[in-house]
Amino acid sequence: MNKNIMIAVVLGILLLLSVVQAFQVNTIKEKLSTGGVKLATGAAPATGGANLPSGLQNLPTMVGGC
Repeated sequence: MNKNIMIAVVLGILLLLSVVQAFQVNTIKEKLSTGGVKLATGAAPATGGANLPSGLQNLPTMVGGC
């Protein structure tokens, strides 16, 4: 196969993928703006929970630095 044809095929595939992703991003934006997607209101605790092993429950929050 000719090198130029292979490059054109690869570029065509990349272009097609980018167009599909652009439509997906646009759909997600529309759902967010119209309220079609519910966002989580609570966050997981940052200090660890009861699910951690005992050796990991008392770790410092910052490691390193001065």
